[in-house]
Amino acid sequence: MRVLILLLVLAAPAQADVLLAGRTLRAGTLVEPADVVIASDSAPPGAATTPDEAIGLEARVTLYAGRPIPLASLGPPAVVERNQLVTLIFRRGGLDIRADGRALGRGAEGDAIRIMNLGSRSTVSGTVTGPGLVSVP
Repeated sequence: MRVLILLLVLAAPAQADVLLAGRTLRAGTLVEPADVVIASDSAPPGAATTPDEAIGLEARVTLYAGRPIPLASLGPPAVVERNQLVTLIFRRGGLDIRADGRALGRGAEGDAIRIMNLGSRSTVSGTVTGPGLVSVP
């Protein structure tokens, strides 16, 4: 009679570093080195694991102290604030038209926001191209 012995080896889950908020960070706060703590714990899917992934970015939602920092909750810092006076830029071929506007939202470079043209009082959408600059299609 042949006896087959099956050994089941249970491996401990791999431990990896996870990045935790060192203090509660409100939405719109720029993450600085003093705001993060590295813990040796299993990281949930989508959570930051190194300080380089979070430092210099802006919290898009409130991040609570002692909790993992989801990468989806971070983004580039806003360069246009709500109610800020901005320059609207319309370019076609060699034509370059600029107008004054007021931002109706906040956004980082590349974000789409709404702007009120101060000359016509009409609302347009555009893409943030730099500090105080919005390109309209």
